[in-house]
Amino acid sequence: MREFMRVKRSIFLLALILILALGMAQAAGKTVRIHPDTPRPGRFVVEGTRLVDRADGRAVFFRGMGYSPYMPGETPQHGAGPGNDGRYTQHLALLKGMGVNYLHVFPLRMPANFFTALDATDLVYGQDIWIDPFTPDLLDEDYLAKTLANIRQVIDHTYAVGRPERLVLFSIGDELQAATVERTNKLHPEVRDYRGKHLTVTGRSASEVALARLIDQAMDYELTRYGRRHLYTHTSWTHIGPIADRPDLELPREHLLAPDMGDLICMNIYTYANGVKTSPPGSVTGTSYQGYLEELAATTRLPILVTQVGFSTSPIMPRPELADYGGNRAQRVAEGFRSVWRDIRSARGADRFCGLVFFEFQDEWWKIGWTPEDEFRHEAGDPEEWFGIYEVGRNNKLFPKGDLPEVVRSLFTGP
Repeated sequence: MREFMRVKRSIFLLALILILALGMAQAAGKTVRIHPDTPRPGRFVVEGTRLVDRADGRAVFFRGMGYSPYMPGETPQHGAGPGNDGRYTQHLALLKGMGVNYLHVFPLRMPANFFTALDATDLVYGQDIWIDPFTPDLLDEDYLAKTLANIRQVIDHTYAVGRPERLVLFSIGDELQAATVERTNKLHPEVRDYRGKHLTVTGRSASEVALARLIDQAMDYELTRYGRRHLYTHTSWTHIGPIADRPDLELPREHLLAPDMGDLICMNIYTYANGVKTSPPGSVTGTSYQGYLEELAATTRLPILVTQVGFSTSPIMPRPELADYGGNRAQRVAEGFRSVWRDIRSARGADRFCGLVFFEFQDEWWKIGWTPEDEFRHEAGDPEEWFGIYEVGRNNKLFPKGDLPEVVRSLFTGP
């Protein structure tokens, strides 16, 4: 009997080794490469695990703020940008006063007055380009064609109205939904590789190939039409990967998405998010947030930009089981900001992070936009409308939430 158990145990261990080896082989086979003859960006470039500003040759760490300055009554739901008025001079003065050096911009077509105000500062910015994350099939050719046409319009706007010399990156897509990723992968199990003009990926999922196609073609459009390019990336979130060994992810392991099909990694990483709250403690602060950051840093050779982290101050917490998603007082937000700043600055592998972006500058009434005229109501039970450091009052006047601007200033002007 003991001999039988010994043989059985040996067979089990051998099977386990084979499974692990297969998993490592699959991971090793998932590759991405920007072709060596593809021109580098003019100012901000990737050198190893660092993001470097060629203006002074130094590695950068962006002290960033999410910026989507839609006022009550304004909405991007029909393609409009924020108003072309005088708000931007005041906004940028407040942002500079907090020590912000980078804006992660969400509206696709910021108006001319924003860029005029930007000229009076030394701020740089990244352009988030929203793509439909709910589409039934990311590889549908009509979807890809329409999405690429919109991306090209955003690039054209950057050169016609924006400030390409101040632009750091284009992010193609933001937080794809788990159901979309899994459905796309199941519809196209044979799609594993893509070789474009500037980007090659192999051993990937169909969803990753779709993103690689969009990034490659966007990069080629900018190079062909304007003779230069910026950094390109896709912004993902922790619910769908890339870290796999978490019990609360929304995708099976075989469908997890690795957002590395570009120049750098951009991730929205919230303290209460799936994949983060179940992470082991960090090596210095002991938080699960630092634990996630450290594991992420160990899994990539690319620089990492944390493109969103924040806390909603909605009066109502609609999902009590999801701690910190709404219902936070300003003091709790301040504690959260200080905590994540300590986490990223002291994390093992901290040199792989090129910035952290607090989400966001002001509340946005239009969110989530499922109902008509949502932009005219500040709904107490919708946390998405309440992430701002500033709230918007009568006549669009901004009011700080507690001492949050001073808290951000103390963090961003420190080490």
